[in-house]
Amino acid sequence: LDWARRLQAVAQSGLTYTREEFERERYEEVRTIASEMMAAGADYDFQKVRDLFAGETGYATPKFDGRGVVFQDGKVLMVREVRDGGWTLPGGFADVGDTPGEAVVREVLEETGYQVRATKLLALWDRTRHGHVPPRPFHLYKVFIRCEIVGGAPQSSHETADPTFFGEHEIPPLSMGRCTPSQIAR
Repeated sequence: LDWARRLQAVAQSGLTYTREEFERERYEEVRTIASEMMAAGADYDFQKVRDLFAGETGYATPKFDGRGVVFQDGKVLMVREVRDGGWTLPGGFADVGDTPGEAVVREVLEETGYQVRATKLLALWDRTRHGHVPPRPFHLYKVFIRCEIVGGAPQSSHETADPTFFGEHEIPPLSMGRCTPSQIAR
């Protein structure tokens, strides 16, 4: 899957910068091979992978997933993911124009109802190297930022439910695509 991800990035960047039709055909073929590899490796539909890869344009760069780390009375704030039922730190993808702190502040508010202030970068991890499952089709950085509550009240969203503070030995089953036990422990 890592090779497929890397080939897709080469094809995407090549298609962005080449002006030669012969080279475009070759980069399209590389994209097709990457799609076949990803579909086979992930046991997923080839055409859906092909369409996903074809939708990515411009120079290929990692995506950004920011997570808010909010403590209260020695416990950490977590939300239950509606999609898989596992628990995670609140967060998600950054929007274009967001600073890392702004992205996390927005995501915490959307997913928990709490207004927070970003105070400290705690960790930056490459998702592919820290035990997240399932694998993702694109390269992704995980950014963890400590936040302090400045207002709001707990509420669920369409993506997450049950914002709850958990102690170190109370951590529920995790949404492993979003957070791992070692990241929570750290």
